[in-house]
Amino acid sequence: MTVALLGAGRVGGAIALDLAESGVQVRALDVSTERLQNLADVPRIETIEADLRDSNRIAGLTEGCDVAACAVPGSMGYGTVEALLRAGRDVVDISFFPEDAMTLAETAESNGCRCLVDFGIAPGCSNLILGMLLKAYGDLERFACYVGGLPAARVLPWQYAAPFSPADVIEEYTRPARIVENGVVITMDALSIPELVDFPGLGTLEGFVTDGLRTMLRYSDRVPSMVEKTLRYPGHRELVETLLSSGFFSDEPVKLNGVEVVPRDLTSKLLVDTWHMGPEEPDLTVMLVEAMGSEDDGSLWEASWIMTDAYDHENGISSMARTTGYTCTAGVHLLLKDLWTETGVFPPEDVGMHDEPFEFVMSHLEERGIVFLPVG
Repeated sequence: MTVALLGAGRVGGAIALDLAESGVQVRALDVSTERLQNLADVPRIETIEADLRDSNRIAGLTEGCDVAACAVPGSMGYGTVEALLRAGRDVVDISFFPEDAMTLAETAESNGCRCLVDFGIAPGCSNLILGMLLKAYGDLERFACYVGGLPAARVLPWQYAAPFSPADVIEEYTRPARIVENGVVITMDALSIPELVDFPGLGTLEGFVTDGLRTMLRYSDRVPSMVEKTLRYPGHRELVETLLSSGFFSDEPVKLNGVEVVPRDLTSKLLVDTWHMGPEEPDLTVMLVEAMGSEDDGSLWEASWIMTDAYDHENGISSMARTTGYTCTAGVHLLLKDLWTETGVFPPEDVGMHDEPFEFVMSHLEERGIVFLPVG
């Protein structure tokens, strides 16, 4: 079995290593020689330097591969997945592109492809749990997910380090967020509805809305209250809001000494160093999922799950790479083992509605130390 890995960054590297460890042959593709060098001497990993922005090359680069794992930046994701599907490749995607993944369903079906999208930690595992709940209990009253990637050490002023590109973090902070209230999808500014959350073992964190529900919004008729909030250490959100309200994230060029400068590009460039998470800098990933539903007699039930993961010191793999990457490799194995056979485009909540695939993903993660523990 051979898997094409498109994008060998921090998360992509974890995907490659995990697949190779499980006996899968990996063809790692990336434009960066430095990233590929980190994988060059690993058994069962072949590295190829390639500019994946040229979608016309993707069919040839992935020829002979059984499945493609797409870990390119979000801005490239939709076009890359589309090119893979047109080439007849089965795909597991974690690029989290902003476009509607379901618009690729016809392309996937007409080319006989299976495509799992948003198959990371969040979106990803939160969706899987929602799917499991909808299958087990029917309609819900409420579903909420609180999730965040955090540096293990809180360093002022930002108390944050980005496990991926600062540009992608800025996108998360500026993209309008969607939640569900009374069965209606409502759009609001990201960073809205802040609340303090007591997280076991970490103390108080601050949550705020970001656009993490994505494909789960399709179930607004079955779950009248849904929200996802990003978690950060208290104080970080206020600093980001200051930048936002002061125009530092604007896409409108301004003239500085006769030169046009895009504030967002400059801010992103400056934050690369400020928010940079070093390759051996310990991080944490935390998630709290809460659900509520009603019994046939009208009484309410509540359930919640908690997950805390830490940097892998032995192998030098960040927690965000572990939790995102290993969920992706679970999806890859679902396809390689034919545990998911239906063609088309499927978000994780669809997978979660099927017992065997859901249990497989959760067992895959648990074997790697990523465990969702019931609370209470």
